[in-house]
Amino acid sequence: MDKGKGKEKEKEKEESSAIHPAIAPLSYLLGKWKGEGEGGYPTINSFRYGEELHFSHPASGKPVIAYSHKTWKLDSGMPMHSESGYWRPKPDASIEVVIAQSTGLAEVLKGTYSAEDKVIKLQSEVVANASKVREISRVYEMVNGELRYVVQMATNLTDLQPHLKAVLKKLP
Repeated sequence: MDKGKGKEKEKEKEESSAIHPAIAPLSYLLGKWKGEGEGGYPTINSFRYGEELHFSHPASGKPVIAYSHKTWKLDSGMPMHSESGYWRPKPDASIEVVIAQSTGLAEVLKGTYSAEDKVIKLQSEVVANASKVREISRVYEMVNGELRYVVQMATNLTDLQPHLKAVLKKLP
């Protein structure tokens, strides 16, 4: 391969791995996070779980963060829950998120983010294919280098209240 073609390929690689300006304020999320969480709700027993989140910026260069999430039982390692979707931050500090869960439930959330405080607040606009869940809120926050989140849920029987919370550390 001649030097000219090598430099062209190198430039293409740099451009495809460049972070879109809309993603930059949330670039601290990019990578894999692992930790433990706990859940509960008035209608279920409390439980603890292991968890891994993965945030990536696809090479397409579009203003989107791909998101995947999986959990497992701490004692046995058996899979519990998974979900995936896309986060679309906007320059005005608003954000749109679409999530599909392994249970068949789908969420469309809107909210805001603070790049300075590293806080993202999301509120469901639509919870689809859910016979009982009518509302979901999610708050993600960086605290001392850890990613923490709280998910609240409302059902046909209950008002919005805490359902899940976790603390995750970024993997190298």
